[in-house]
Amino acid sequence: MHSLTAKLSGTALTAIVALLTVISPAAGQSGAEDTAGAIDSRADRYAAIAKQIWDLAEVGYQEERSSELLRWELEESGFAVEAGVAGMPTAFIASYGSGEPVIAILAEFDALPGITQAAVPERQPLEQAAGHACGHHLFGTASTAAGIAVRDWLEATGTQGTVRVYGTPAEEGGAGKVYMARGGLFDDVDVVLHWHPGDRNDASPSASLANKSAKFRFNGVSSHAAGSPERGRSALDGVEAMNHMVNLMREHVPQQARIHYVITHGGSAPNVVPDFAEVYYYVRHPNVAEAVALFERVVQAAEGAALGTETTMEYEVIHGLYNLMPNETLAGIVYEKLTALGGFEYDTTEQAFAEKIRATLGDVDLPLGSQAQVQPFEMPTSFSGSTDVGDVSWLVPTADLSAATWVPGTSAHSWQAVAAGGTSIGTKGMLVAAKTLAATATEIFQRPGIVALATAELHERRGADFVYRALVGDREPPLDYRR
Repeated sequence: MHSLTAKLSGTALTAIVALLTVISPAAGQSGAEDTAGAIDSRADRYAAIAKQIWDLAEVGYQEERSSELLRWELEESGFAVEAGVAGMPTAFIASYGSGEPVIAILAEFDALPGITQAAVPERQPLEQAAGHACGHHLFGTASTAAGIAVRDWLEATGTQGTVRVYGTPAEEGGAGKVYMARGGLFDDVDVVLHWHPGDRNDASPSASLANKSAKFRFNGVSSHAAGSPERGRSALDGVEAMNHMVNLMREHVPQQARIHYVITHGGSAPNVVPDFAEVYYYVRHPNVAEAVALFERVVQAAEGAALGTETTMEYEVIHGLYNLMPNETLAGIVYEKLTALGGFEYDTTEQAFAEKIRATLGDVDLPLGSQAQVQPFEMPTSFSGSTDVGDVSWLVPTADLSAATWVPGTSAHSWQAVAAGGTSIGTKGMLVAAKTLAATATEIFQRPGIVALATAELHERRGADFVYRALVGDREPPLDYRR
């Protein structure tokens, strides 16, 4: 750990130095070896589960079979599983052990609509509605594998503590974890661990953008567009007027802001003035309050558009997410475990696949072969996406990592990500993530002082006056948002 402290400063440096006084150089080593061996012994089974979920490609709140596969695996391994938590049929909590600390491992399993691809290195869409372009089939399976390995280690060693696997649906726009957080399901958790598929192995602490979304629905008056246009009031005009005003607004928002939309319904025939139209907006910013303020400006644009087109408008908030709160104390532990494990090499077939994928990516600065390495530890960095892990991270010390399940240089939400995620490249990265999560958990169980340090950092970062208020208000989970 001495090599890590040279790269850190501030809170993280203080935390790691403190840990050096209570953790011997070999601390947690046996736990890491035992759990890694357990995961390797079941690697083929976990690869098969991930492939099943990849094939199913179920979207948010519709992940019935995907959730069932993971729940069954956990139940068979001795976990007590509660399904349908927080008003979400596909959400679950699987628990083993007793007492403190309580370590939660997050598991996602939803696919993305509108992006499909066979597990081949050239563009070949499939005839289905969705695909795992964000790799959540690997995410949920690796977290399940890690939880089972930790459960077996707790039983074998007689160590006190509780491990939980949280099955969290609809991360892609449905905010499943927000409803779990709002419902108090993390109130007794001491540490949360999660990971995400990616194009590199990295455990640097990261932040994300807060995000609030809504579907804006305009209603007008239908009529014959040629025979009696004066009688019509176009709901599509309302949508287009709103979009125009929001696009003008872009000149006057902070540089870090992101606003994007898609028209989900614009009418059915050109000769019918549409009496209904809908547009779906995301509004993002690194700061929660700023994201909410920007969202209110978008609402005002919608209200103005309705007034100017003599239509009516109503909107439904679909989801709202806090920005991700980094925890350098925990990140240091995850980084040490990931570094000890390292990445993985491609075999001949995987190398040929990767080279063909690489040729479709254009100019990227991450070389082939970097999947065998771990990226240097950096102080908290921000990425321009959003995640519902953000809400959890404001309530419980949370750490994450990325594993190279995609060809280096691949972006999320792309056909190239779907393709690699359906091959052994995805499986190898998934196993790296599972082993890292398990090794981190066993370290914390053996050295519970880590929890106090991580909790102190969280309290310092969020401030003494923090009160959690979910951005979704009191609405129920939008179980039909993908229908």
